[in-house]
Amino acid sequence: MPEGMATRRPYPSDLSDARRALIEPTLTAWRQRERRAGISIGRPPRHDLRCVLDAILHVDRTGIPWRYLPHEYPPCQTVYYYFARWQKDGVSEQLSGLLRRLTRIAAGRDPEPTACVTGSQSIKTAPTVPAATQGTDAAKKIIGRKRNIITDTLGLLLVVMVTSSASRPPAWMPGR
Repeated sequence: MPEGMATRRPYPSDLSDARRALIEPTLTAWRQRERRAGISIGRPPRHDLRCVLDAILHVDRTGIPWRYLPHEYPPCQTVYYYFARWQKDGVSEQLSGLLRRLTRIAAGRDPEPTACVTGSQSIKTAPTVPAATQGTDAAKKIIGRKRNIITDTLGLLLVVMVTSSASRPPAWMPGR
């Protein structure tokens, strides 16, 4: 049993065994690549990737700051390190794509979407937000930022981008 798993009751945000089985090959492959790329000396990893992922999901679901992670999870610095590395190495994107394809197959669709839906929303920002990161949506009279998303026809997220609020969509959005 991984460190910390035997002594605590599970949180609602924790992965089930079935969900863990879906993503375990991706995380195991990442860890093996990391070991091959690293030097052969040093301490082996102390924390199970399931504990780390459960901690990341706990932060995501509850919205708490990293430093407020419950003590039964690995240290917040360790959890954030893995979160940042998975973002940088594309692991988060791989997992998202894998789960999206499995969901589409379960819904009787092709694994890869052939159509998408785009949308955006202008959001007012606080007075403390730097002016350089804001814009003006003249049509809505909002000074702030804009959330731009693309989903497939099932509503599964494909792309998210936050830009300064402007009347025109970013260049990557279809129909520009």
